Amino acid sequence: MNEIETEHAPASIGPFSQAIVDDGRIFVSGQGPVDPETGEIVSTDIREQTHRTLKNVEAILEAAGSSLENTVKATVFVTDIDDYDAINEVYQEYFSDPYPARSAVQVVELPIDIGVEIEVIATE
Repeated sequence: MNEIETEHAPASIGPFSQAIVDDGRIFVSGQGPVDPETGEIVSTDIREQTHRTLKNVEAILEAAGSSLENTVKATVFVTDIDDYDAINEVYQEYFSDPYPARSAVQVVELPIDIGVEIEVIATE
């Protein structure tokens, strides 16, 4: 088991790794719309939040020697299910057919005041 850490994605805000590689799989912890350079949430706009979130996921996968193309499973956490369509529009810009398996769930709140968080499992 190997830890992945990159300065091109926000540092973890708790006792967890940005990602762990184990047996050819990369497990990326939930990422949100935080600019890794400033530590600030990028916007209140859900589309901009989704773009930044996926850029953070992408940076971690690249640090692990992989890419979004190798994603096999994604989980999307959203605080307002009415944002689902907007998140999907942005999501489609980062993933292509065949799309990863995915779950999307509405949650009451996330650890910081954001509208979306995404975690993925990818192959090396």
